[in-house]
Amino acid sequence: MLVWVGFTVFVLALLALDLGVFHRKAHVVEAKEALGWSAVWITLGLLFTVFIYFAYEGNWWGIGRATDLMSVSAENPLGHNDGAAAALKYLTGYLIEKSLSVDNIFVIALVFGMIGVPPLYRHRVLFWGILGALVMRAIMIALGVQLIARFSWIVYVFGGILILTALKMLLIKEDASDPAGSSLVRWARRYLPVTDCFHGEHFWVRAGTPAACEAAVPGAPIERDLVVENSRAGTWLMTPLFLALVVVEFTDLVFAVDSIPAIFAITTDPFLVFTSNVFAILGLRSLYFALEGMLGAFRYLKTSLAVVLILVGVKMMTHVWLKQAIGEHFNLWVLAVVAGVLAAGVFASILIAEKKELRP
Repeated sequence: MLVWVGFTVFVLALLALDLGVFHRKAHVVEAKEALGWSAVWITLGLLFTVFIYFAYEGNWWGIGRATDLMSVSAENPLGHNDGAAAALKYLTGYLIEKSLSVDNIFVIALVFGMIGVPPLYRHRVLFWGILGALVMRAIMIALGVQLIARFSWIVYVFGGILILTALKMLLIKEDASDPAGSSLVRWARRYLPVTDCFHGEHFWVRAGTPAACEAAVPGAPIERDLVVENSRAGTWLMTPLFLALVVVEFTDLVFAVDSIPAIFAITTDPFLVFTSNVFAILGLRSLYFALEGMLGAFRYLKTSLAVVLILVGVKMMTHVWLKQAIGEHFNLWVLAVVAGVLAAGVFASILIAEKKELRP
């Protein structure tokens, strides 16, 4: 329990430092700044592997005593992870979750464009969206761990979900103009009290007082927000910024249905599952701003993600046989294959883009 409390305090301190010190004032996040922060978060995520190794190797605070179904074998009937096994599983889980979060970035970009969120306030939406995502992931991981502990056969269901999700990604062409939350947006604007305009960084505003619409484009004419002026005085109205936050949370919930089974295919150790998810999500905000202008260039990343999901789904359903066939370096091979597939998708996207630029 102590290690869980310590890790939670550590993460909350990082978030407080991020919003309260480094990003206290709203500003447009440039690519250079975003790349720097992405490097910081990725470095923190990778350095945490050192802690994982020594904590599991020395069983600090009793860590490493949880049964990991992906480690159960004749030689290890209790399914305990030593330092090396835990470190490899954490890295593999982190790499998969980080890669899946890139797919989430595509949808977030569509949501911001659909609602028209000004670049100045996107950082605020992503910060609180990520905080909510951490809470939802923690709940879903806790439920998943309980299900696996009580019904071990559920791992085959999770494996099947991953394979079906991958096939959907490969075979069904999604409509980029209609992201997951668009129907929610239309419903909210029709039935809920949503202001016409953005009002700074505010998610909610009081009705009944004269309010000017903030121009989304610099130099655009300022208009009156009739919803705010005509609603009953004293009532609270949500702004489009809050609507964007709700849709971001909703889309993350949808993506969590895929990502949670993916990490359970690597390990069912609750601490490894949670920490790899947390560090992958923490850097999502800065990664969004770093990749915002380059999303269209990674055209084969979705294909490589689908292949990874198929591989980990098959691995989840055949882990006992695979461990016997591959041997003691099983986890290292899994990490190498996942990294190789993802790298192939990125390099293929870059090479194809370069060839198109060279064509006359």
